[in-house]
Amino acid sequence: MGKIVMLTFDVERDCPPFAETKRGVEDGLPRVMNLLEEFGIKGTFLFTGRIAEEFPELARRAGKKHELGCHGLEHERFDRLSVREAESRLVKAKETLSQFGEVISFRAPNFQFPDEYYGILAKLGFKVDSTKAKHKGWRKGVAEFNGLLEVPATTTSIVTRLPWALQRSFHKRFESPVVYIFHPWEFVDMSKRLRPDCWFGTGRGALEKLRKLIEFHLGNGARFMTLKEFYEEYQKLKRTIG
Repeated sequence: MGKIVMLTFDVERDCPPFAETKRGVEDGLPRVMNLLEEFGIKGTFLFTGRIAEEFPELARRAGKKHELGCHGLEHERFDRLSVREAESRLVKAKETLSQFGEVISFRAPNFQFPDEYYGILAKLGFKVDSTKAKHKGWRKGVAEFNGLLEVPATTTSIVTRLPWALQRSFHKRFESPVVYIFHPWEFVDMSKRLRPDCWFGTGRGALEKLRKLIEFHLGNGARFMTLKEFYEEYQKLKRTIG
């Protein structure tokens, strides 16, 4: 049986906190959505609340044709916020995003979210989190964690910007479920940015590599799912076993 593959996109301003522009959302995000829809694949698009407010049509498109998730209110570092501040921002983000679709999935900016804050997510109706990451040291795989289903990210987005001949070997080795992370700004030319991780491999070439990634996994019998779809399938399996 082929692998389960999830394409997740953190929808934020360009390479925060190093840029204030939003070219990725304006130009890159529609290109990505067009590509996925060409293949009949749904992605999980985790918007910040502010980006959803500024680009309501794109948030609505994500909620209607894909999955709309939450990436905080303003790409804040939750590990630098008090419990009260974190809850206030998450309430606002959830209220904003819920105007455009059902929101049950979450990923914290910078993969930073204190374990003791998961209760806030559960209280607000989130069901699945993808903040933990294998490339950040998470070793448990998919697991029920602090009231949510934790579906960890598999790899950093730098990997999917490598030359295709090089990154292809990684895709072969990744264990199912494979959770990829992308950002809309990766699909526009960011070559004038100072930090290498903000410009390396960005632009039109990144979109062609995403196409190759999709074709690679389809050719190997993969099933593409959203975080929400994976959560629902996990719950069905859990009830069957139980």
